[in-house]
Amino acid sequence: MTQTVFLSLGSNIDRERNIRSGLDALARAFGDLRISPVYESEAVGFDGESFLNLVAVMETALPVGELAGILRDIEAQHGRVRGEKKFSSRTLDIDILTYGDRVGVIDGVELPRDEILKHAFVLVPLSDLAPEAVHPVTGERYDALLADKTFSGQRLWQVPFTWPS
Repeated sequence: MTQTVFLSLGSNIDRERNIRSGLDALARAFGDLRISPVYESEAVGFDGESFLNLVAVMETALPVGELAGILRDIEAQHGRVRGEKKFSSRTLDIDILTYGDRVGVIDGVELPRDEILKHAFVLVPLSDLAPEAVHPVTGERYDALLADKTFSGQRLWQVPFTWPS
């Protein structure tokens, strides 16, 4: 059965090239993607260059574990090294935010990703892309979650970005 999957993408190393190339790789692997506006945000949890962040949505029938493996391969093709500190610079980071309405640890992936409720650089573009979609645990719409949320110290701003180029 096909599932709607929301992905978070981020990069702070050769940002525009890696984000574009990552989106191209996702489109080759999965077909049609819709993307949110792109935001620039200051690094969270460490001193580093600012990130570009966005959310993409796609459909897939792949199981969560296979999907996660393909995403790791795309990250590796973009120079991502596993085993880095949680908060560090990234060539390309692709995280599964939600997979349909699945909840729990599935194939080693925690769903939904807790960062949806913690970080503006995830919830803001997710709310832009799918304001009426519902968080699988809270049952609240993303636009309502965003309206109720205060992200202390997390600054981000929308930047011009077109894809495909």
